[in-house]
Amino acid sequence: MQQFMTNVMRNEGYQVDPQRQQDLKYEVARTLGVPLKPGDNSDLTTGQAGKVGGAIGGSMVREMVRMAQESLSKR
Repeated sequence: MQQFMTNVMRNEGYQVDPQRQQDLKYEVARTLGVPLKPGDNSDLTTGQAGKVGGAIGGSMVREMVRMAQESLSKR
């Protein structure tokens, strides 16, 4: 799953180091203007945290749907 996430987010234009995949969320947060930092992020709102997770998860879901549609169209 980590490799899939890496590939999807690279296709989205993010720099992803396979050895430091955990840094992806910080890059996504930075581009969205969310002040995510290592350690305690209890100062973030639910909306801010959701923006980061949604950007990553949403991209992955869109790619999975695309792959499923492609697979179905080949039948």
